[in-house]
Amino acid sequence: MKPLILVSNDDGIDAKGVHELVRSLQHLGEVVCVCPEQPQSGMSMALTVNDMLRVKRVEDYHGAAMYKVSGTPVDCVKMAVDNLLPRKPDVVVSGINHGSNAAINVVYSGTMGAAFEGSAYGIPSIGFSLTSHSEDADFSPCLPVIDRLVKMVLEKGLPEGVCLNVNMPAQVKEYKGIRVVRGCRGRWDDRYDEYRDPARRPFYWLAGTFINTEPDNQDTDEWCLEHGIVSVVPVKLDPTYEKIDEVKELLGIYG
Repeated sequence: MKPLILVSNDDGIDAKGVHELVRSLQHLGEVVCVCPEQPQSGMSMALTVNDMLRVKRVEDYHGAAMYKVSGTPVDCVKMAVDNLLPRKPDVVVSGINHGSNAAINVVYSGTMGAAFEGSAYGIPSIGFSLTSHSEDADFSPCLPVIDRLVKMVLEKGLPEGVCLNVNMPAQVKEYKGIRVVRGCRGRWDDRYDEYRDPARRPFYWLAGTFINTEPDNQDTDEWCLEHGIVSVVPVKLDPTYEKIDEVKELLGIYG
């Protein structure tokens, strides 16, 4: 039996990145694609709880069944696993995202929200992102990396509770390698720029700059991307701080 590959994303069913991903995975198994009907960037692991969800099958693409869902990336994975697929998928692959999900962006990312949800089901899961926001970005350098990593995960799986956050630098014809690293420490210096609509009413648009607090650390995803290297960061769904005894001591709670 062919492996069953579930593909999702946060850029929506019409995004170029997900079509490139679906096409590139066809030779590895049976591909089913379930994506939001509209872009859902920044949704993290949000899910729809106070509204109905609608699902519509759209035209197949390169032999893959394609569905759009009126919800978030997490809704898509849940709908696929619980309602649409004939069996539990062998792997969940999310992307290819238009834009980086390195560093702290992993916690905001709808792309990684889909991968985390796959991991919550006990399914080996990977999120792929390209550091270009262009709607017509060149994804061709990404495809050999995706092929290699998805093959390995299908063959060997992943540690329980772990999924992969893979980021690939744009404007690179040939990558200088692939490294398994950690997410760099940094933060967004956010601001909300004020504008006026035609009626002169104010509205605000999020803007900001990412600040890398360790730019020279070669063991981080941001450094890799700056140097033409694909970064692979193993991330966990469970965010519990490992040093429980340290927190007990801090709080004076020993029960």
